[in-house]
Amino acid sequence: MPASTQGAERIHDMIIVGGGPAGYTASLYAARAGLDALLLEQLAAGGQMGLTERIDNYPGFADGIDGFALGEAMRKGAERFGAETRLASALSLALSGPVKRVETGKEALRARTVVLATGAVPRELGLPGEQELLGRGVHYCAACDGMFYRGRTAVVVGGGNSAAEDALLLSRVCERVFLVHRRDALRAEQVYRAPLLRAENVEFCWNSVVEELLHDGAMRGVRLRDVRTGAERTVDCDGVFVSIGRKPASQLVRGQAALDPAGYVVADESTRTDVPGLFAAGDVRTKALRQVATAVADGAAAAHSAQEYLAALGR
Repeated sequence: MPASTQGAERIHDMIIVGGGPAGYTASLYAARAGLDALLLEQLAAGGQMGLTERIDNYPGFADGIDGFALGEAMRKGAERFGAETRLASALSLALSGPVKRVETGKEALRARTVVLATGAVPRELGLPGEQELLGRGVHYCAACDGMFYRGRTAVVVGGGNSAAEDALLLSRVCERVFLVHRRDALRAEQVYRAPLLRAENVEFCWNSVVEELLHDGAMRGVRLRDVRTGAERTVDCDGVFVSIGRKPASQLVRGQAALDPAGYVVADESTRTDVPGLFAAGDVRTKALRQVATAVADGAAAAHSAQEYLAALGR
């Protein structure tokens, strides 16, 4: 579907904000459907996926694939069908009415639909060395990177459902797992908590926080502090999995679209939001599982739902 213009200003069929797996899948499906689709990405293709050294749980890659390489492959696949990528940050969105407005700081863009695919970022410990060790001893996803620690020792930081699930997964592949939690009991639901408490190779470090990452270019251990007594101890480990929550990048639609209590955009499997013409795909939306595979599914659903929306407008 060719873009329309009003004066000299182009009106896209779709603007996709975010170039991760959800964004580029939406871009691919939109372009193949003949829509005029523009994708905005502030850094490089892949989003958070691009920071992962190796992805082993995305189908089709028997030996795994580097996250950056997968992101580039997704970009090239979408652009082969005419999707356009622009390296720019969306600074604000105006979503009311049939034509949406996206401000980048350099230009004001317009589109009939917007796909928000800005993802979510892990909450960090905020310790020295954390960024330098990213993917080489510090991780934020056990499902993504846990297999690198088969037969080794890992530390999981957190006490909610995600931390318990990560620790349980690691207990099946690691020789030993330490679960560090600042309270004296897990906040995780019973369905996660019960099997974890039965795991013989899991040791709980209650009332503790990580004070320091011990490394010499590779992870060697962590220094823990007891929050009640102040006593410190050292735990030797090969890897640290930080699972203290995620921060959805939903600030662009705050006050315009419905968000859940954690800040994720409320959208079902169709990716439709409560704002006509706005779709939320990938980790930024409410969902049970946030993985590359589910983000890709969201991107396809968003493009399909946007097509239906545009058809109802007679576009």
